[in-house]
Amino acid sequence: MRVLRARHGFSQESFGFAAGLHRNYVGAVERGEVSPTLPTLQRIADGFSIPASELLALAERLTKEAEE
Repeated sequence: MRVLRARHGFSQESFGFAAGLHRNYVGAVERGEVSPTLPTLQRIADGFSIPASELLALAERLTKEAEE
């Protein structure tokens, strides 16, 4: 999420506002301290104005790249 947020030029606070999430929660997700529920993943996708499926595909691709 951090990579996508940075690409869109959001701060944690501004992205939290766009997604309807608290900025502390955004940071906790980025640090891997909490795992968002499916409804929260939808809110995150809505904050980026992308389909949730695209958000999940991007996360999967970045995870695979990090493992290589």
